[in-house]
Amino acid sequence: MLFAVVLVAASQARADFCGRVTTVHDGDTVTVLTGGVARRVRLVGIDAPERGQPYASASRRALAARVAGRDVTVIERGQDSYGRTLGRVLAGERDANSSQVRDGYAWVYRRFESDPALIALEAEARAARRGLWRSAAPVPPWEWRERRSTKPAQGRASASLPAVPLPEEKR
Repeated sequence: MLFAVVLVAASQARADFCGRVTTVHDGDTVTVLTGGVARRVRLVGIDAPERGQPYASASRRALAARVAGRDVTVIERGQDSYGRTLGRVLAGERDANSSQVRDGYAWVYRRFESDPALIALEAEARAARRGLWRSAAPVPPWEWRERRSTKPAQGRASASLPAVPLPEEKR
């Protein structure tokens, strides 16, 4: 009996849904209107360039071309720490998550994703130098975010500034 209750609760918490994409925030986040409720959806398994990073605008435009104003199905895979729904976004038969990676507008977010098909699409995009892979050394968004979070605010002293070596004493 307890197993049945847990199974029902789990299925309600992670139900697939359909709706219309009303907003494309960036290359991996959209808002989907479903049943009169706007749900922010983070495309699971991928990480697109952040605002301020090279290819961020191109990534957003590519996702918008795929899904903006369209009816989509979201295959839900939980929630992230920001309360967004994590999911695969399908516009008809097209998987927007995979398309973003295949066209070089997102990385596979390996910290959370190990799908060999998605990894193969990234390798194919890199080899063909599509999208962000045209860059000589593209910086993954998770590294870019980390660098920005440790960078001191301009004009403020910070305890996290790198140590400056002192000159050696004369002997």
